[in-house]
Amino acid sequence: MKKKIALITDSTCDLSGELLNKLSIEFLPLKIIYKDGQFLDRININPEEVCRRFSKEIPTTSMPGPAEIKEKFLQLKEKGFTHILAVHISSGLSSTPDITKMVSQQMEGLTIEVIDSRLLSMGLGRLVLYAHNLIEKGNLDFTDIVNKTKDKINDIDIHFVVKTLKYLKEGGRIGKVKGTIGELLNIKPIISIDEEGQYYTVDKARSRRGSINKIYKIARDKINQGLCYVDVMHADALEEAEELKDRLGELKNIKEILLGEISPAMVVHAGPGLLGVCVTTA
Repeated sequence: MKKKIALITDSTCDLSGELLNKLSIEFLPLKIIYKDGQFLDRININPEEVCRRFSKEIPTTSMPGPAEIKEKFLQLKEKGFTHILAVHISSGLSSTPDITKMVSQQMEGLTIEVIDSRLLSMGLGRLVLYAHNLIEKGNLDFTDIVNKTKDKINDIDIHFVVKTLKYLKEGGRIGKVKGTIGELLNIKPIISIDEEGQYYTVDKARSRRGSINKIYKIARDKINQGLCYVDVMHADALEEAEELKDRLGELKNIKEILLGEISPAMVVHAGPGLLGVCVTTA
């Protein structure tokens, strides 16, 4: 029987719904939970609404449920897929890859591989696009596609800053970022994701402007090493994001540079004012 490979990710990948549909990439939405109800990430709630409602309530988030994941797998099996590659947000930030792997082990008649990207946002998005291109080639073994996708993780760098650590603390996503005392002095941590998939402090700056300059310099140094893709992401910080994108866009070695918003689920944990850069080696 000829193999047919499906690709699944989750809503934190920050790829647009239009692009996911165009490329036939499946996605599982995380959930944003308020006291009076819940929403599906990027389906019936947007980043702006999460920011608008912060003054009344900071919601929580949850991963896709086992039943929803199983239903997605069964739908793909019905469509004739024999193999599924699921590429998800870091397990250090969400249980999504762990629960997906658990469900995959209960499925019969499908070969399923779950990759913990140790990434999020367009870092995850770029990894998903890379996996899609490998599948589209049509001449690679499924194992080769899985291994090449895992290797690609090392080519993706993410750095970001937030206006306040309040939301990371509230959501339990503070990881190894230390800054409670520093916040009182307006010291801003430059945050990345370590090999365990958790947030940690790369550097610090003494102001918002200083922190943005530092992530610009970190991205610039990576871009200067060779051809790459660049993504500038934000949460309710469009003006600063556009300015940062314009500065980076003047550099050489950029194959493509995009500007976008992070998903509602990530806005819950980062808060308004997040500004980040993802650099992916082409």
